[in-house]
Amino acid sequence: MFFAFVRKEGKHVLRDRRSLLILLGLPVVMMTLFGFALSNEVKNSNFIVVDRVPDAESIALTARLDESRYFTFVGKVRDEAEIQSYFRRGAARLALVFPAGFDHEMRHLGHSQLRLIADDSDPNTANTVSSYASVIIAQYQAELASGPPGSGGISVEARMLYNPQLKSSYMFVPGVMTLIIMLLGAMMTSVSIVREKERGTMEVLLVSPMNPLMVITGKAVPYMLLCLVDVLIILLLSYGVLDMPGGANIPLLIAESTLFILTTLALGLVISNAVQQQQTAMFVSLVGLLMPSLVFSGFMFPIENMPLPLQVISHVVPTRWFYQIASSIMIKHLGFAAVIKPTLVLVGMTLALLMVSWRTFKQRL
Repeated sequence: MFFAFVRKEGKHVLRDRRSLLILLGLPVVMMTLFGFALSNEVKNSNFIVVDRVPDAESIALTARLDESRYFTFVGKVRDEAEIQSYFRRGAARLALVFPAGFDHEMRHLGHSQLRLIADDSDPNTANTVSSYASVIIAQYQAELASGPPGSGGISVEARMLYNPQLKSSYMFVPGVMTLIIMLLGAMMTSVSIVREKERGTMEVLLVSPMNPLMVITGKAVPYMLLCLVDVLIILLLSYGVLDMPGGANIPLLIAESTLFILTTLALGLVISNAVQQQQTAMFVSLVGLLMPSLVFSGFMFPIENMPLPLQVISHVVPTRWFYQIASSIMIKHLGFAAVIKPTLVLVGMTLALLMVSWRTFKQRL
């Protein structure tokens, strides 16, 4: 009897494709993400060099960093003022500033000073990148010390931009704001519409004089307003309690948040069209969106540290683009010109999701 029951349950699981997908697919996805994406190492970080008068030693040290797996050389500038443009675009995480006569000072004075400037909008990554660079420079210095007489030493001075106090809230607030909007917007919309299906009231709404698509839109509007209230609460806590730096363009941030809310609501509509039960809608919204949103946003783990296939996947995750927008506005105090690309990506995603939800919407249940 017992074995018959076990056999019956086994057949039931094999017939239930959704359960089978969860049982077999979820472990694969989780192991892939935790094995490849979730790493404490920060590799392939872009760096630039400020070297007004290049010499043999500055070129050799730059090449040493570029040869390591932790850094990628992306350009040379002649003035420290140009560092800001690289950091604002996210094109570099670290800058090496060589003094004029770097080679001469090391070989004749026995000492030279090298400055490291890091983009500290993400304190953990900035500290890690600076530490990697310091270790490589120390190894290079040790090789010079063991070389012929006259080889000099290097003194490293590290400086952090955007977050010199190393406050974790500077990274924490934009990331949590992104996750909250994503989960609430998608989950509340999808569960609300699926609830109508379960109760049988959706049929009544669909036969009402109002256009069915207007019915769905009307149900989404209240959740959009609630999400905007959440944004305002987050901003009040950020600047009133967590000591986020002032000077951000708040109207621009609210406008971008509204766009991201529209993206999450459109995603919720797609989910509601695909499922028929509240539990399923909640599972897809929480479990199915939480992990990709957390991993691929760049909030906790650098995207450039992931394998190339996962980096490609991150481009279709909306949280990646909004986190980039939120951190640029709240931490770096940039304007609309600096976030045009992620804004256009979110606009495209929103339109695509709305089109999919319209195509898959069933006017007859």
